[in-house]
Amino acid sequence: MNIHFRKIQDAVRSELLDGWLFFDHHERDPLSYRVLQFKPPRIPTRRWYYFVPAEGNPKALVHRVEPGILDDLPGEKVKYSSWHEQRAGLQSLIAGARTIAMQYSPECAIPYVSMVDGGTVELIRSVGVEIRSSANLVQYFEARCTQGQLESHLEAGRRVDAIRRNAFSYIGEGLHSGRRVTEWDVRKFILDSFASDGLVTDSGPIVGINGNASDPHYEPVENASHAIRPGDWVLIDLWARLNEPDSVYYDITWTGYCGESIPSRMVEVFEVVRKARDQAIARVQDAVARRETIHGFEVDDAAREVIIAAGLGEYFVHRTGHSIGREIHGTGANMDNFETHDDRRIIPWTCFSIEPGIYLPEFGVRSEVNVFVVDDRAFVTGEVQESPVAIA
Repeated sequence: MNIHFRKIQDAVRSELLDGWLFFDHHERDPLSYRVLQFKPPRIPTRRWYYFVPAEGNPKALVHRVEPGILDDLPGEKVKYSSWHEQRAGLQSLIAGARTIAMQYSPECAIPYVSMVDGGTVELIRSVGVEIRSSANLVQYFEARCTQGQLESHLEAGRRVDAIRRNAFSYIGEGLHSGRRVTEWDVRKFILDSFASDGLVTDSGPIVGINGNASDPHYEPVENASHAIRPGDWVLIDLWARLNEPDSVYYDITWTGYCGESIPSRMVEVFEVVRKARDQAIARVQDAVARRETIHGFEVDDAAREVIIAAGLGEYFVHRTGHSIGREIHGTGANMDNFETHDDRRIIPWTCFSIEPGIYLPEFGVRSEVNVFVVDDRAFVTGEVQESPVAIA
């Protein structure tokens, strides 16, 4: 058995489980293939099961129609045809195990890992085992970055931060010259800058003024976006990674005002968001420095506490942050005790956003940074906004 599978067993034992059961049909669970580090020779048209016990050798249950579907994986392969054989095969496959992990999340609290259908969960439980979520196991293999990936994230951050500065300057130059600049124009400016600077993105960016900035997922469209004028509030949320294999995203949100004198209400709301952001960052940094276990929901609590205390809790309508990896929304712990109760641990060599927001009817404020955790410290990986940008 190779080193990778020994690492899987080490992780299983660290979670005090008897094993990890992988299951798929028609490639519905990409996590299984990524964690097991294999690609099937064809799309599976029959169900397969692969069990990695905490001790001993892995073994598989495969259909006789596709007996070689898991041949690239180590361990004995037992075959079945009928549903009677399948049930008996499952009992044999996990015999002796009492508690196992699967890509399952109670009440779908963590949808990123909730890949196994309810019927299969019922089937596995019917043969006498307890199923636990593989959420913490998955992030151990999916969300941790290498040193090279950290470097790719930092380099993406340097380029994206420069493009963000240039985007606000682009708006200011338009205002100064009297040239019409729309939300769409700024979006296109950012995307063109990504392309010329060797960056790629899966969507976005978000460029919204005034009330549009209060839509957390607003994206302008070419023929229906608003012109940016003096007195407007502007929110820009942009994310990208290097155009290289396995590079890691960088994702930030900044806000600004088109004018030299920023209205006091906008400054006040920004300040509440800034304090919430900084309290959440400090909560992570303190726990990591003390080598204390900290969970995603605790970070959300830290940020939300500040906004609720300011009487603006009803306007903070999303989680505090999300996992970041090769995908903009990664498979590690989210900073969330609002949309879900994310009780996954924050583990070393993972990256995530902290991005509290307040979304009033007339304008919205979000301040987003990326935090990276190593063995003994947590740090913000790019520039940090301390006051609204004055877009003069």
